[in-house]
Amino acid sequence: MKQITEIYQGLQQEIQEFPHRHSLPLVIAGKPAGFITAEAQHAIRHQPGIVITGTDVRIATEDAPRNELDALLAEVAALLHSANCAKAWRNELLPVYANDQDIAAIERAAVRPLGLLTRAVHLNAWTPDGKIFLAKRASTKSTDPGLWDTLVGGLANSSEQIEQALIRESDEEAGLDECDLQIRTPLRTILRMHRRLPEGYQVEDILVSDCILLPETQPANRDGEVSEIRIFGQEEVLDMIIDKTITTEAAIVLLEGLLNQPAQKLLHHLP
Repeated sequence: MKQITEIYQGLQQEIQEFPHRHSLPLVIAGKPAGFITAEAQHAIRHQPGIVITGTDVRIATEDAPRNELDALLAEVAALLHSANCAKAWRNELLPVYANDQDIAAIERAAVRPLGLLTRAVHLNAWTPDGKIFLAKRASTKSTDPGLWDTLVGGLANSSEQIEQALIRESDEEAGLDECDLQIRTPLRTILRMHRRLPEGYQVEDILVSDCILLPETQPANRDGEVSEIRIFGQEEVLDMIIDKTITTEAAIVLLEGLLNQPAQKLLHHLP
């Protein structure tokens, strides 16, 4: 247990980084919202409704209604895409949080260049005898291709509640229906991470639910983003984390599960 705690604490420190050099605080409708890269600042500098000072970048006025914010942020995202700052265009809208309030929506590809907060949901899936399901990321993934991951993990979009995001991601990534997830804990936030990425700044709340999958439930990927799903023993998972064959984010989620053993509390729900 001491080794798990030390690795967990080390990773917690590793994923708390300052924004990129020359980034500036981003203020949307008068509220702190993110950290915009120098490249993104340059891409949107001529857009009406945006003010760039020596200390921050301001988008829209404090009294701007949501529909105007959505429209302006759509223009910002398009400018970032044209400037090659927002490369992996997804045609998927994510919430824009300012002071932790959902104030607008923006194209997913624009989130990291602007350093906006995202919320990621994960599912730690256990067998009744305490082993763990992991999913191997497809070699075509733009980030961490070929590394092992939690069985389910993804970002909540602007059209759903956080619990709905977990159900959707469980269906897409593991072929699990809501009825397969009856023996699980509520989603809980384990930390907020801050990481410098090539495309910008990742500010992300990591939320996790632990579940026990019954033996007759066989996860199977549906969206093509996973190449393999396997069951591992807890010691195997710890060795994989040490060997860095598991993504950093998944390692954080898995270590929290290994430390606190929330699945143990679910055993009395087994049929």
